[in-house]
Amino acid sequence: HVQPVESGGDSVEAGGSLRLSCALSTDTSKYNCMGWLRTGPGKEREGVAVIDSDGMIRYADSVKGRFTISQDNAKDTLYLQMDSLTPDDTAVYYCAAEPFLPRSVCSLSLRFTLWGQGTQVTVSS
Repeated sequence: HVQPVESGGDSVEAGGSLRLSCALSTDTSKYNCMGWLRTGPGKEREGVAVIDSDGMIRYADSVKGRFTISQDNAKDTLYLQMDSLTPDDTAVYYCAAEPFLPRSVCSLSLRFTLWGQGTQVTVSS
């Protein structure tokens, strides 16, 4: 398994939208859990959204109704659509994937095996 590669980070104004992409080295259906996490300035890393191999999705309360996680198995890509962005969403966003642990442990607090380098999202007021 190769390290995931994120893209799509940018600077936007509050209320705007961004779509983050994560290129994975293998068929996304082979991962029991995939997700997006973020680290904001002065904050601890937090799970934003995860999707398991059965398609079950979980979101952090702070992004419910605004962010959407999805995957394209044909392209081996994970996405995070982010709408109605606020300055509190400013963070480095990381893509993560778990090829070894069972689907049952998929959660926002999972310590994933594979991590990307991160992509910066900055939201101005």
